[in-house]
Amino acid sequence: MSGVWVFKNGVVRLVENPANEQSSTQRRKVLLHTPTNEVMSSYSAIERRLVGLGWERYYDDPDLLQFHKRSSVDLISLPKDFRNFRSMHMYDIVVKNRDSFRVIDM
Repeated sequence: MSGVWVFKNGVVRLVENPANEQSSTQRRKVLLHTPTNEVMSSYSAIERRLVGLGWERYYDDPDLLQFHKRSSVDLISLPKDFRNFRSMHMYDIVVKNRDSFRVIDM
């Protein structure tokens, strides 16, 4: 076995290619609106694009931003604070709007 042993958050693990490990942690994922090539940097930008695609704001849960499309059973749920917006939320938007969004590395 070759590589580097890394101790992080109380866990030791073997990293076989530390150069790839470091480069992957420095990149962050962003949500891209593909028709305009606009990076979604706020909930207002995301909401503007989703409403344009037929999604409506759903006010059932005060701890979440939710969007519903009348023509489907789909529901997009996002954390209230944009700082908690993660790649799993981005992929949820992408799966439900395949032609309009993409997740890219920045």
